[in-house]
Amino acid sequence: MKGPHGAVVSTASDPVVNDAREVPETGSIRGRLIRTTLVFGALAVVACLTAPLIGTTHISFARVFDRSIPFDDNVDAQIFFIARLPRVLAAALVGAALAAAGVVFQALLRNPLATPFTLGVSSGASLGAMLAITFASSLTLGPLSPVPLASLAGAGVAAFIVYSLARSTDRAISTSVLLLAGVTLNSFFSALIMFVQYIADFARVFSAFRWLMGDLDVGSFQPILASLPLVIVSFAIFARLPAALNLLSLGADSAAGRGVDVPRVQRLAFLSGSLATSAAVSLAGPIGFIGIVVPHLVRLMVGVDHRVVLPASALFGASFLVGCDLLARVVLAPVEIPVGVVTAMIGGPFFLWLLVRRG
Repeated sequence: MKGPHGAVVSTASDPVVNDAREVPETGSIRGRLIRTTLVFGALAVVACLTAPLIGTTHISFARVFDRSIPFDDNVDAQIFFIARLPRVLAAALVGAALAAAGVVFQALLRNPLATPFTLGVSSGASLGAMLAITFASSLTLGPLSPVPLASLAGAGVAAFIVYSLARSTDRAISTSVLLLAGVTLNSFFSALIMFVQYIADFARVFSAFRWLMGDLDVGSFQPILASLPLVIVSFAIFARLPAALNLLSLGADSAAGRGVDVPRVQRLAFLSGSLATSAAVSLAGPIGFIGIVVPHLVRLMVGVDHRVVLPASALFGASFLVGCDLLARVVLAPVEIPVGVVTAMIGGPFFLWLLVRRG
């Protein structure tokens, strides 16, 4: 069977597809997946290894790994492992999570302009972080500081509200209600954020405003390790979805007629996308446009089959955000631009181009 744009879709034995017959394919999806993963994976590895070497202070890769020099005396190693590598890995993790979540939400909502921030999860996370920054809560949990803790809590509240509103009596999710509830909640939480900014003192407002622009100033590996479990869980669910997402993109009725357990796929897609978005926002703030720019660029390169698009988007999203963060660090050095500004300057024109192209 062929899907949109002639893409071949399959209902091969997937945990969320029931009683569906194997569909012949006109090419080897496994070969395409392997080639795509190798290419985009190599790009991500090169980006993660190269970015820490570039900055206002030049360092030598050979000197970084020179064991004959004690670490306390090796300035190059300290800059690489303490100042730059955690930031690069955080960018890769956030970029992969947001790009993959964008692919899943676009399939769930059947809307190519949907993003990880469409359903209110990001604004809930932002409100939680704003409250933590403004009122300086002392609550901590292991490696998590008050800001990511409050951000995760806000994202959870937002996801629960949106899901509760969109869930129907037959346990399926109304995508139209999901979209409307998410947009409404975004507006409501944005108003609350502005109110908190209005009553807070200037110093805290400035700190919160900088966080809201997207901030990858990660100075250790602890925040990354704290966010990693949520990302792992979300990607484990992502791995179960591609074949069903191909059919869900044709419509819920068409997918159900081909053996897809639509309510279960919708729940898994919403849960996994929300988890990935929550983890990304708690780690780096609301970095926009990754979830729409990367999936569409990847589709232009590899087609629309979610079995290829989803892993390719995650890998390309990692290298894309690492590159954007590198630009943010060096373009106006020693002044650092918030990475969210860079992604918006790239994503804004691309978003407008998508609208013109779609029209």
